Amino acid sequence: MARDIVRRRFLKQVGAAGTIGATGIAGCIGSPDDGGDSGGDSGGDSGGDSGGDSGGDSGGDSSGDSGGGSGDGPEGLVFICYPESGIQLFRDYYSQSDGSETILVPDGLRDGDLPGQVGNEMANVTGTAPAAGGPSQEAFNSLFEEEYDASPGVFTSQSYDSVALQLLANAAAGENNGTAVRDQMRRIANPGGMEVTPENLTEGIEAAANGEDVNYQGASSATNFDQNGDPASAAYAVWEFNDNTDETIDVQNFEGENPDGSGPSADSSPGGTDREMSVGILLPETGDLASVGGPMIQAAELPVTQVNDANPAGLSVNAQIEDSETSPSAGTAAAESLASAGVPSVCGSASSGVNIAAAQEVFIPNQMVGMSPSSTALSVTNLEDDDYIFRTAPSDILQGRVMAQVMSERLDVSTVTTIYINNDYGQQLSERFSNVFADEFGGEVYDQLGINIGESSYSSVISSALSGN
Repeated sequence: MARDIVRRRFLKQVGAAGTIGATGIAGCIGSPDDGGDSGGDSGGDSGGDSGGDSGGDSGGDSSGDSGGGSGDGPEGLVFICYPESGIQLFRDYYSQSDGSETILVPDGLRDGDLPGQVGNEMANVTGTAPAAGGPSQEAFNSLFEEEYDASPGVFTSQSYDSVALQLLANAAAGENNGTAVRDQMRRIANPGGMEVTPENLTEGIEAAANGEDVNYQGASSATNFDQNGDPASAAYAVWEFNDNTDETIDVQNFEGENPDGSGPSADSSPGGTDREMSVGILLPETGDLASVGGPMIQAAELPVTQVNDANPAGLSVNAQIEDSETSPSAGTAAAESLASAGVPSVCGSASSGVNIAAAQEVFIPNQMVGMSPSSTALSVTNLEDDDYIFRTAPSDILQGRVMAQVMSERLDVSTVTTIYINNDYGQQLSERFSNVFADEFGGEVYDQLGINIGESSYSSVISSALSGN
């Protein structure tokens, strides 16, 4: 369902970012149709193979590779899934355990409503998540709070940066053409030229439209792209649940192998004034990620509003918003709508299963730039994408290492079992964490256990995880 951005002002009435409940903007989250759709399709396109292979084989294969359990349960557990499935997973865990295990979770389970929905304080849970650690973090926070009277949530800074970068590249390209926008992406993002931040975004867009060199300094990171279109550096938050909300307790910056960025880039910017730029926003209003999708959409709208209020160099923006439904089939259909509308670039999608499907079936064949603010799966890095696919969220190759380091050094855990959702995101992050935890930190992984989205009970997998067998 596409809607003009002017008619989306109702989003300002949504509560504080990161606290939108499953019955709020999501509407039908948790319904049998929604759960089956997002679970089945996400399993089919990005995890059906991994569902069949990793769900059945992950236990046996990983147990054999990592040496198996000792008969006693692991000191720590790693849960990798989304809030809708996580609610049931944690309910089943607390029904079988006194909570003595240390549990580590990634960004997919950062939802302040989770303890209330689970019915437990979840005091033994620690999380990691890409954070707003860029040079313009404070400027973005102020913009978001002023516009929505709420604090920014998880992946909101990445969503803002995604749209801001696309508008700068579009202004530099001088046309609504995906290939032209792609060719300008590193030119406006990587070092060199006038520094642009959320505070002076409209001035930067005017400069880009006039053919000048600009260098966007983002809220989530410095937004320098490496050869794969991934962020060359990123900040990560360590967080905990506290009084029925998620609270950041530390933020650390991590650099990839090429922190200054690299990759193909145009030699010059033709620019162009007095025209309407086009951008798509493909993020979840419904489905398993609806609770974080609302604030992400709010953040993605901000650069559009800034440009339309200021009209720099006579430029305006037409933003078309589509609901990915956290489902590869629905997300791909929504991406087709954006392609049919002639949108040259898209902020989205959120989940890796949807992002990969939309990229392979729509963005790449139609020569559209796709720039996800939250899809982190390793398989996105490895796509044969002709350089059309970018991300403002870091790859799980970095998050897996961050999680292993937090589990070993901060939480002082040496034996773990992982439980992961059967899609590219879950399986690959579990494998990356397990490899680094064992190889670099000397830990022992008893098992890696796959689960499917939307099951009515995860008791058996919890029992297996706790037993260490």
